[in-house]
Amino acid sequence: MTAYNTTNHTDSDGSEMKPIYILNGPNLNLLGLREPKIYGQETISDLEARCAAKAKSLGQEIVFRQTNTEGELIGWVHEAQSKACGIIINGAGYTHTSVALHDALKAVNIPTVEVHLSNVYAREPFRHHSYISPVAHGVICGFGGQSYELAL
Repeated sequence: MTAYNTTNHTDSDGSEMKPIYILNGPNLNLLGLREPKIYGQETISDLEARCAAKAKSLGQEIVFRQTNTEGELIGWVHEAQSKACGIIINGAGYTHTSVALHDALKAVNIPTVEVHLSNVYAREPFRHHSYISPVAHGVICGFGGQSYELAL
């Protein structure tokens, strides 16, 4: 998935505003096809368009990305430290397994919101634990694509 940037905006003091990075982990490229009763009919492209529209209404810029590779996701978190004002992250399966992702988010120390399309606490017990939650400023789950809008 390529990055999506809304038009550049400036802050009230005239400085350029940094975007919010919206980062998505493994298998989210299969949205709309994979378990639609859990994840809904919306595709990753639909979700990207939804986020772009919401960001635009808020006068905010976004960079929206998805990867199936843990190292690439961590690289984007590192990049966000200098290029973003915050992170919205759906770590997908890495949420429950990746100490490395936890460490990366902790290291960059910028506002981070963890999101999930489904209510992870109403699902399998292994999904109840998150390595992201302890280093996130908040967690939003169970509202489908609206979870991302709420995070913005």
